[in-house]
Amino acid sequence: MKFKRTIIPVLLLTLSACSSALGGSTPTPVIAEAVDQPEAGSEALLTPSPAPFRFSLPTPGAEPVSAWRPPLYPIPWAVSPYDHFYFARPIAADQVNWPIPDYRYGGVFFGPNIVHTGVDIPTPAGTPIMAAGAGTVVWAGWGLFTETPWNDKDPYGLAVAIRHDFGYNDQQLFTIYAHMSKVDAIVGQHVETGEVIGFVGSTGAATGPHVHFEVRFPLNSFFYTYNPELWIAPPQGWGVLVGRVLDTRGKTLQRVEVTLRSVETQKAYLVKTYSDQGAINPDPYYNENLVLGDLPAGLYKVTLRYEDKNQQTWVEIFPGQVSYFTFTGINGFSTVRPPALALDFVPSNLPSTPMPSP
Repeated sequence: MKFKRTIIPVLLLTLSACSSALGGSTPTPVIAEAVDQPEAGSEALLTPSPAPFRFSLPTPGAEPVSAWRPPLYPIPWAVSPYDHFYFARPIAADQVNWPIPDYRYGGVFFGPNIVHTGVDIPTPAGTPIMAAGAGTVVWAGWGLFTETPWNDKDPYGLAVAIRHDFGYNDQQLFTIYAHMSKVDAIVGQHVETGEVIGFVGSTGAATGPHVHFEVRFPLNSFFYTYNPELWIAPPQGWGVLVGRVLDTRGKTLQRVEVTLRSVETQKAYLVKTYSDQGAINPDPYYNENLVLGDLPAGLYKVTLRYEDKNQQTWVEIFPGQVSYFTFTGINGFSTVRPPALALDFVPSNLPSTPMPSP
């Protein structure tokens, strides 16, 4: 490699004040001789540029259908010995998976003697239906309502019934999934929570695609149903309202419209008290005739009409909990909960958490 000597002038910068101090003479440039440096070649060394970074971004999913978010706590669970949020939703969270608000448990819709014994979750045909809890399939196919296998005229259409691995107050629990387009389970099959057991349809007595969901105990019978909104775990930050609406003499009032209005958002929710039908059963603890689930936590004004006058009170909804009120005619409202039941109301086969050592 060839070398050449390079002369680099280095100028000393001098402040004017310093110049005057030295008599005003101009500073002498200092010339320094640089060390030997290699002479640049005529051809640059060619080095390929590094490959640019590449990012694999996931494909964006569908926009959420609402602020609804699945609960963070494990299911089944219970806040107290007399609450029972034991079941997950039968429809996944990326679909509409809450009940039709104006077609709830205990309502009468298609005739004076036809009472609704579950909740209906509207969602597109073909949407997977999932087991709400672990258990064994005890019915799969036609004929569940009439208890007649292969009856393709059955109002429940294609349906599945599951006997769960856990119970309530030492009594067996069942869940029902009706109006399927296709059943994807067989009798005797054990399923886990979230396992697909069929697909949404409109078979049987249905006006459109949805899943009809029921909770039954202690028998798998139409006459042993309970309000599923007291059994399905509420979403993150949301709770459930339970009411007992009576007249002054203590008689339950049927099909009374009750409005709930959020103090924060002013959004209104409407629910009716149960119809007095033999297939409707109140909860053993609350003895209610009104349930309104999936309520964002916050303060609400409750309004109902009694003897041609509006009656009002306020209730607070807490995340993952049940709020309770009673109305007894001229005696007004109360939010005092019923006396606590004995601990034997905790499901007998729920997984237990070991207590820490003292």
